[in-house]
Amino acid sequence: MAKILVAEDSTTDVHFLQSVLSAKGHQLTVARDGEEAERYVKSEPFDLYILDVVMPKKNGFQLCREIKRDERLKNMPVILLTSKNQESDRLWGEKQGADIYLTKPCEATDLLFAVNKCLSR
Repeated sequence: MAKILVAEDSTTDVHFLQSVLSAKGHQLTVARDGEEAERYVKSEPFDLYILDVVMPKKNGFQLCREIKRDERLKNMPVILLTSKNQESDRLWGEKQGADIYLTKPCEATDLLFAVNKCLSR
């Protein structure tokens, strides 16, 4: 299945993502802050990026923008998964290049739908 980078600082959310996505055979690499995620982005290829927006050191909006501006990565799908649920946040996420913007808490079915949509492109 897919190799997915998850950038998430919440242990609870990481466990949720691991339980849902690993059960479907996906291989997850977890970064606990934006700078760690950035190192992974630059060092190895992934099929999908799932980024929290509110993280220490560098936020998900910044990471998404960097991924989408990189010629090697610009076509790789990015899901922003965040507690920021205002319409202005969603619009800003889309402006940064996010393929899908999900708000927390999200249902496992919504997460799987988004992941499958991104991976089937």
